[in-house]
Amino acid sequence: MSTGRGKGGKGGGRGGGAPKRGARGGAPKQASGGRPPASARSATPGRAPARRAKGRTGAVGGRTRAGSELGGEQVEGRNAVRELLVAGRRRVHEVVVSTDRQDAPVLDDILTLARQLSVPVRELGRAKLATLARTDAHQGVIATAAPLRPDDLDDLLAVRDGVAPFLLAADGVTDPGNLGALLRTAECAGVTGVVLPRHRAVHVSPAVTKAAAGAVEHLRFAIVGGLPTALAHMTEAGALVVGLDMDGETSIHDLPPLDGPVAVVVGSEGRGLGRLVRQRCEVVASIPLLGSTESLNVSVAGALALYEVVRRRRG
Repeated sequence: MSTGRGKGGKGGGRGGGAPKRGARGGAPKQASGGRPPASARSATPGRAPARRAKGRTGAVGGRTRAGSELGGEQVEGRNAVRELLVAGRRRVHEVVVSTDRQDAPVLDDILTLARQLSVPVRELGRAKLATLARTDAHQGVIATAAPLRPDDLDDLLAVRDGVAPFLLAADGVTDPGNLGALLRTAECAGVTGVVLPRHRAVHVSPAVTKAAAGAVEHLRFAIVGGLPTALAHMTEAGALVVGLDMDGETSIHDLPPLDGPVAVVVGSEGRGLGRLVRQRCEVVASIPLLGSTESLNVSVAGALALYEVVRRRRG
């Protein structure tokens, strides 16, 4: 059985994202040192400021806002806001649009849907809209809504409408762009539930909703205190738990039958699968790499694995 050069990926390929040869995957770390900007300094002398995720998304792994564990209260970007209105799963408080926006069909859809749903629409100039935004790519549209509500893990493991559970679990993914891309692919691939750890991981921040292009509105989520324990529970419930790792001995193309419940587990950008998470995976698989690049981005590796499950199930 060949897996390219025998290596898979930190998130499933041969790393979580960095193409640097010899690295264990993930994006290059930011240089440390130097005085932090005023906005990042602690208000308490001697206490380090909270680490914040890219795109002003709040403390990594923490609550996006008080009272919300999963997040999703602020949605930015045209497609993301449109899907928020189309899905109708949660209350939309307000839509804010730029006064100097350019006409586009998707903007017409947003305004029409907001009017039909009696959602207030407010117009702001570009500068004022930028002060509300928590990403750098809001595309002139921001919505506020009720937070996403997570489901219990047992609910995600239940058969619904005759479809066996198809889950995606992320072990400590901290980059909003990576998680958003994973969620977008997961929704397109028919994933029935997403499992995120409560700590040391990004949840559904504005940057994640933007990168997911509205996919978060059509997915179900579970937040778990410990991913290893959750994976063990999945196995007890009859799911085949497949982890992606660069050291996986099984090619993603040589998995056992996947017609029953399946959970695909991707690792973090830097370290891949944690030791305990890896131990809870029934199969640890790698993705063949035939070129010279040392790694795959975690979202790309996850996409390949999810669609391998789709291919096998349809076959």
